[in-house]
Formats: sequence, C-alpha cells, structure tokens
Amino acid sequence: MGDSNRNQYIPDYLVTPREVLEKYLDAHGMSQVEFAARTGMAKKTINEIIKGKASITPDTALKLERALGRPAHFWSNLERQFQEHRARLAFP
Repeated sequence: MGDSNRNQYIPDYLVTPREVLEKYLDAHGMSQVEFAARTGMAKKTINEIIKGKASITPDTALKLERALGRPAHFWSNLERQFQEHRARLAFP
C-alpha cells in the first residue's frame, strides 16, 4: 500500500487571513479606522489582524460577516487553514 500523501500537492506558501481582509477593505474602499467603526471592533484589533499579530476568532468572524457580507464560516475556515498550513510548513 502506497503513501496517500505522496501524490498530494501541498503548497509551500500561505494565503493569510490578513491578505484576504486587506483585499476586501481595498475593494470596499474602507480604511482600517472606518472598518473598526463598522464592526464595533477596536482599531488596534483590526490593525493586529492586518499585521498578522492577531487571529480571527469566531466572534471576529461574525463581525466580519456583518461588515463585509462573507459568511462567518469563510473567515473561520480561512484562519483554520492558515494555522494548519503554518503548522505543516513548520513540521519536519
């Protein structure tokens, strides 16, 4: 029996939640300050997500859903996939 992962493509790069959020803000013409006001989140929290210093929590995902129209599960899955890929790249 062969290794099931042998023919599986695993990219050596990460699409970060930060990159996706930045693109959404650009597409909607929103600054971080305006976005913070729309979501009710602290400007510092928005900035930390954009800088990759904070994760997207379930609560944050719901706020992103309300402000940007993408379902909370999109944001939660993006964060989960990012964390999984980051762990995979770090694992020898």
